[in-house]
Amino acid sequence: MVTPFDDNLRVDYAAVERLLDHLFATGTDSVVVAGTTGESPTLSKEEKLELFRFVVEKVRGRGKVIAGTGGNNTAEAVKLTQLAEEAGVDGILSVVPYYNKPSQEGLYQHFRAIAESTRLPIMLYNIPGRTGVNLSAETVVRLSAIDNIVAVKESSGNLSQMATIIEQTPDDFLLYSGDDYLTLPALAIGAVGVVSVASHVVGREIKEMMEAFFAGDVTHAAALHRKLLPLFEGLFMAPNPVPVKAALNMMGIPVGGVRLPLVPLDENQRQALAKLLPRR
Repeated sequence: MVTPFDDNLRVDYAAVERLLDHLFATGTDSVVVAGTTGESPTLSKEEKLELFRFVVEKVRGRGKVIAGTGGNNTAEAVKLTQLAEEAGVDGILSVVPYYNKPSQEGLYQHFRAIAESTRLPIMLYNIPGRTGVNLSAETVVRLSAIDNIVAVKESSGNLSQMATIIEQTPDDFLLYSGDDYLTLPALAIGAVGVVSVASHVVGREIKEMMEAFFAGDVTHAAALHRKLLPLFEGLFMAPNPVPVKAALNMMGIPVGGVRLPLVPLDENQRQALAKLLPRR
């Protein structure tokens, strides 16, 4: 989920609560708090912890709360993970360390250290386009042997890598698409769901697509995928989460602006995005 801000770019907790209500009313099963879509690089540790505590309180059993505690400093990621556990979250999303470009052994040791610091289930997050390094299938397979590393959010865009992970990890290790536009193809090779950006806008439709696929109605699922694809792509016309925040504001779900170094959409982008939004 995005992190709503007020006019002074402080976390807007009233808007956080309204956004949670919107997400759970439109098909969301779990929320990732202070993930990269939540502008985690510009949130302070104190802001993240307050968000974790607030969201745990407001979700009230409607779904799971997954805390984004990853980073490129292993010791800091370990500490934030432990504090998130104390805040009462249900699980952890931990992104591949960015900028450092560690080796595969370095990645393994990083995630092992985080896993050993908590009893919570951990979802790995691989997004090489943002981090500069790919968490290889072989390393994911190796990490899947650690009891509380239970899933991976795959945003590599590489279906072959996803298939290898699904094939070579235990049956109870879960792969989620990290890209809305690849949700249906990923489901077709064994993924179980999506950690979604577009669900802020078309959560019901994404839920319907996935339920149709799991019910065996692939024709209907494929038709929904094709219908939603222009929006999936349009939500990345500028760096995430700039477009999805603009979309929510246009839809009457105020979430405010973005913190620098992100900047708002220009007028041409706003007009292009408005044409893609569903008519309610």
